[in-house]
Amino acid sequence: MSRALERLSEGAVIVADGGTGALLTAAVSRLRCPEEANLKAPEAVVKVHLGFIRAGAELIEANTFGANRRKLSAQLLDDRLEEIVETGVKLAREARDVSGSPVLVAGSIGPLGDLEGSHGAENAYDVFHEQARLLEGRGVDLFMVETFFDLEELETAIAAVKDASSLPIVAQLTFDEDAETLAGVSAGEAVDRLQGLGVVAIGANCGVGPQAALAALSEMSSRSNGIALSAQPNVGLPSRSGGRIIYPNATPDYFSEFAAQARNLGARIIGGCCGTTPAQIAAIRAAVEEAREPRVAMLVVEREATAPALQAKEKTLLQRKLEAEEWVVSVELDPPKGTNMDSMLLVAQRLKDSGAVDATDINDNPMARARLSALMAAVEIERTVGLETIPHVTPRDASVMGLQSQLLGAHAAGIRNVLAVTGDPPHVGDYPGSSGVYEVDAIGLTSLVTRLNEGEDYSGKAIDAPTSFYVGVAVNPSAEDLATELDRFRQKLDAGARFGMTQALFDIGYLDRFLEALGGKSPIPLLVGIWPLSSFQLAFRLHNEVPGITIPQEIQQQLADAGADAKQVGFDLARRLTDEARERAAGIYVIPPFKEPAAALDLLAP
Repeated sequence: MSRALERLSEGAVIVADGGTGALLTAAVSRLRCPEEANLKAPEAVVKVHLGFIRAGAELIEANTFGANRRKLSAQLLDDRLEEIVETGVKLAREARDVSGSPVLVAGSIGPLGDLEGSHGAENAYDVFHEQARLLEGRGVDLFMVETFFDLEELETAIAAVKDASSLPIVAQLTFDEDAETLAGVSAGEAVDRLQGLGVVAIGANCGVGPQAALAALSEMSSRSNGIALSAQPNVGLPSRSGGRIIYPNATPDYFSEFAAQARNLGARIIGGCCGTTPAQIAAIRAAVEEAREPRVAMLVVEREATAPALQAKEKTLLQRKLEAEEWVVSVELDPPKGTNMDSMLLVAQRLKDSGAVDATDINDNPMARARLSALMAAVEIERTVGLETIPHVTPRDASVMGLQSQLLGAHAAGIRNVLAVTGDPPHVGDYPGSSGVYEVDAIGLTSLVTRLNEGEDYSGKAIDAPTSFYVGVAVNPSAEDLATELDRFRQKLDAGARFGMTQALFDIGYLDRFLEALGGKSPIPLLVGIWPLSSFQLAFRLHNEVPGITIPQEIQQQLADAGADAKQVGFDLARRLTDEARERAAGIYVIPPFKEPAAALDLLAP
């Protein structure tokens, strides 16, 4: 039996180390990742280990948390994988030898994460197996498989480690204040699934601080069936100052109190993670040696008050008309480039007063040029004018968290219709050196809205009440690669799309081709984009410069031949396309002439 197993079987508490990676990042400049310090500054690594040992740590983790082929490849260090892992273990063992203390050396294995552009091994099992094999080969005493957000990924890592080694495994997930992972898995569910996998301890590490770890331990302890628990929280929430990541100055007494409460909840491995220093570890060691009893109620889980279920909202005019198969007309508007919405509101009022327009769809930073938020513009139009809106929402400019926040705010302000679009990439507009966020695309955004309607956020966590968005998606029947467009359309349907709005069409044949590929009819109502062309020059530019727009050569030629009468030719074409759309679609949206949005009403006149 290994020393780690012996200690745990005896019920002893093992004091672990703290935030090695964070300390190395602060101490060694220009590291691509903390693990590079094994090669670049080995003396600093030994110094950090010794600091924790001298503070009372009985278990130290080799500096190998992110030393796997997938993560190192993102830093162009994958060719030095074996050297980094082997040196990391060697330095930890060296620190043990220098100290003269019989500390345990653990091989630290972290999650792979979602690293776009990484190369090398693609199979997670293989990546974890390779890292575990290298760690055991250098002589670790046990494995700390830690800081996982995804329970399935953790299960994969455990399986890979077990196939590479017979050494003990401690499995740790990261939880929030409600004792849930980012994916919405509770600490209780996690311990239920993990304790049958042959690990020697299960616990919580990293996270937002000691209270979150205690919340997870509290839930785990009631379902652990005697398996040892572990806790290694961050010192607290970090912040950025002057380009540096800084952590709260948690007092040693605070961590001493945490250790006392963690021990009472069944923790047999107690240490720290990011931001914890030898001072906090010394406090943990003192609390353990003194068998300190808790003195204050640290474990206070503050959950948001549950709001009463909202009454079902009335369907939007757009939804009612589309479901009743009544013809729908929208006119597209651009928000202002500044903060003055007067002109936009005047146009919206004219559209409403005409009686010919059911809604206005509002662009979200079209052509990747910053304008007032489409959602905010929609709120103001509906509040001031009373005209229903269909604001475009793009994942280009915000993270998933930001998108959720924006959508919830818009819903609270009364917005119900939204159109999920991927958005033009920033480099095509005024920001050539920038890149979009794009954590999800239009399909993922549609799924996000659908989940909000089901009463949960993108990660599966419950919100106070379901939203009632009526979500639409963009469709391009004139796409050159029709097979790909059809595939994406079907994915949007699966994600929850309720209606569609086509790219501007200049030949109804493209729509016929698209519908034929769908079996003759669209599964959801479609609004056809109608753009009255005012000149050959406009048509020529749109066809050649705007992605997704295709203007047939014969249409361009007609406009060129018309000369000064080109605007009338474009208007007649738009009229004809509107009539043709009535036989095939649920409605139209009109893209008005540049700087003449009210001119769209000319097309809608009897």
